[in-house]
Amino acid sequence: MPLDGEPILVANDIVFAYNGTPVLDGVSMQVRRGEFVALVGPNGSGKSTLLRILLGILQPRSGSATLFGADPRRTTQRWRIGYVPQRPFVAQDLPATVDELVSAGRLARRGWWRRPGAADRAAVEHALGDVALSHLRYRRVRELSGGEQQRALIAKALAADPELLILDEPTAGVDAESQRQFRDVLRTAVHEHNAAVLLVSHELGAVADDLDRIIVLKRRVLFDGPPHTLAERGVSLGVHSDDLPLWLEGLR
Repeated sequence: MPLDGEPILVANDIVFAYNGTPVLDGVSMQVRRGEFVALVGPNGSGKSTLLRILLGILQPRSGSATLFGADPRRTTQRWRIGYVPQRPFVAQDLPATVDELVSAGRLARRGWWRRPGAADRAAVEHALGDVALSHLRYRRVRELSGGEQQRALIAKALAADPELLILDEPTAGVDAESQRQFRDVLRTAVHEHNAAVLLVSHELGAVADDLDRIIVLKRRVLFDGPPHTLAERGVSLGVHSDDLPLWLEGLR
């Protein structure tokens, strides 16, 4: 674990409620540069709400969040963050090719008014290679499988060479081979680009050996530590058919 890495994403005692119903209760956590962290928790545990606060979309009732040392709502260099939401529905009439989709990931970094240059083309080429989609670069996105579409979205996020990569359930519903390729992509992001990775997922089997920390959230942080600590308790981090293993429900 890169303990000496710079904290680039920090939550301090965050409290949030929807219509008076508590969702987050004093949540504190951080992600350091070059660190690979998984955020897990049962449905309704507050994971998506916490992500929205960390990205500056929502404001907490109390507590604070910082992104690259500043209020996330005032972050102007959005290219520093690669965000891959839960796999969206791809419209059947979407005409974009894989190359065009991934190239769009460079817009925030270079500015929409500038024409793509050599550095942009090289970054797109590299991102496509990282997710093993170079051979499909001129295929329309709607023609790809679910796993290939997800890898294309990850390539779009990587094309900007972000310092922080946030992925929300990126492997939900994709096959085992796509999960293995996904693992290799995240290894590249951490080890070659020194990016921080925050992964929200129910399925950690593919990346369990690569994680620095696991944060278990259920309105508050119930666990924050290395995977081997959970393994020593007999916890399986593999794929589960229904949400998360039962040990999470009993964790206090």
